[in-house]
Amino acid sequence: MLKQLLPVMPLLAVASALGVDVTTYHNDNARTGQNLSETILTPTNVNVTGFGKLFVISVDGKVDAQPLYLAAVTFPGQGTHNALYVVTEHDSVYAFDADTGAQLWRVSMLKSGETPSDGLNCGQVTPEIGITSTPVISRSNGTIYVVAMSRDASNTYFQRLHALDLTTGAEQFGGPIDIHAVFPGTGDNSNGTNVVFDPRQYEERAGLLLLNGVVYTSWTSHCDIGLYTGWVIGYSAATLAQTSVFNFTPNGHMGSVWMAGSGPAADPNGNIYFLASNGTFDTTLDSRGFPNRGDFGNAFIKLSTINNSLAAADYFNMFNTVSESNADQDLGSGGALVLPDMTDAVGATRHLAVGAGKDQHIYLVDRDNMGGFSPTANNNYQDLSGVLAGQVFSKPAYFNGRLYYGSVGDSIKAFQFSNARLVTPPVANTVNSFPYPGTTPSISANGTANGIVWAAENSSTAVLHAYDANTLSELYNSNMASNSRDHFGVGNKFIAPMVTNGKVYVGTTTGVGVFGLLAVSAVPVITSRLTATGNTGKSFTYQITATNTPTSYSATGLPAGLNLDSSSGLISGTLLTSGTTNVTIGATNGSGTGSATLVIVIHGKKN
Repeated sequence: MLKQLLPVMPLLAVASALGVDVTTYHNDNARTGQNLSETILTPTNVNVTGFGKLFVISVDGKVDAQPLYLAAVTFPGQGTHNALYVVTEHDSVYAFDADTGAQLWRVSMLKSGETPSDGLNCGQVTPEIGITSTPVISRSNGTIYVVAMSRDASNTYFQRLHALDLTTGAEQFGGPIDIHAVFPGTGDNSNGTNVVFDPRQYEERAGLLLLNGVVYTSWTSHCDIGLYTGWVIGYSAATLAQTSVFNFTPNGHMGSVWMAGSGPAADPNGNIYFLASNGTFDTTLDSRGFPNRGDFGNAFIKLSTINNSLAAADYFNMFNTVSESNADQDLGSGGALVLPDMTDAVGATRHLAVGAGKDQHIYLVDRDNMGGFSPTANNNYQDLSGVLAGQVFSKPAYFNGRLYYGSVGDSIKAFQFSNARLVTPPVANTVNSFPYPGTTPSISANGTANGIVWAAENSSTAVLHAYDANTLSELYNSNMASNSRDHFGVGNKFIAPMVTNGKVYVGTTTGVGVFGLLAVSAVPVITSRLTATGNTGKSFTYQITATNTPTSYSATGLPAGLNLDSSSGLISGTLLTSGTTNVTIGATNGSGTGSATLVIVIHGKKN
């Protein structure tokens, strides 16, 4: 029956050599942050001379979500475009031409009489809360899925899941649907039997996950204010019907999926991984070694999705988890990453995932046996402490056997894997450090070649950085060019650069900065005539002209009495002696100098 549920849509052309589609947060469901099919940008051409800001796309609110990209989309009446999808805290969704910035459509997620939510006395998302999380795209059914928050005049708050046509922005599948949920438990905001999802108490910060036909949402609170618990809720991508609900602190309080905007990760077997924020953890365990009342606060959690039903499959938690939660030193400030399969020292294949949070440890877990909980020791696969200088409010990127982390006030550090374990100290680090919230790197490469690490710096003037992935030496940053050429707006926390098709897209508080290779003019070609005549004692003028917009001119070997205006190319003066002179004239622009020989024939003075 699925075909009957999908609308007839204009053709979505298949992407070819037009850039890799980026349909979800950090490129893939593993959240590696790598685009391994980038053939345009290289460490050779990403420099201040040939690379920089192309333009800035302005929108109607803060861009807290990562922009997404589809190559070669056909829009009704507008032709085929590489498309950039941008969402804002003003509850707007936009489609732009990714190469020119031209707007293709814009729709509001607000119903009549509604506004975006206020900040709810919390400084995390201000001044308004609309669309905070990165949407997810299904190219196969032509839909972008978006979660938006709003309120009406009576101060009733709404969380809604929208399914929008990629080519028009029209609502699909009977959407939007209001998000409501209950789960058995007696924790915060319980009715005595179930904990109840209250739209006012939550925001969707973490990116959406599309996995096996289900859109998974996950929820965080506002500044730990009020009554809330930890929710993951799934919806059918084809019908928007709710498929499953899981609460991981149902008999306690707090707990949420925050992860600095990173989406929950998934492995090839359909399991979901995320880092829970501070909240109740039951230190009394059941026969499986799981919390006896189902409260997994501050844990590294694995959920199974068999038959689209969410259930706890495994977990890891720190021996001092209760004191960490009480001190707000939770794991959930950072994001999780599912690593590719690796072979250990004895030849066994390891299935690993990694995450870090406020306690500055890097926790590597074996996805087949994550470690559970012990009150005396951390039983995860590998625990690295003392290697990060600051707390983690970001997530790492993975590329070519290396893990790249950017904690608060720290440099980006590259850690090498060897025999399925991280080696310390790091093999490379950037010279510069990153203020709060640190940085979430992204990677572009062509296979394993031409690797570049991209990172956004959150400051009053946002900065885009590019580093060689091998050495972490800096190739470029947007402050390098003179006269603020590449400045693109005010910095915004939790932003991860998105790279595809030779361009880099970076969200700001007012729009999206777009970077790429600059159009470089060809070397000038002299077009003025190459012979001139004159008489001694008489005034003389000659204008050098050339193609490709010269910025200066030169003339070597001018006869006595003549001078050059190097800015205009005009040669003028009074000729003093007769004879024939060969003058080398030149015209220069940013690409070089074009030259030619001008022959000046000077006749003697006539009576």
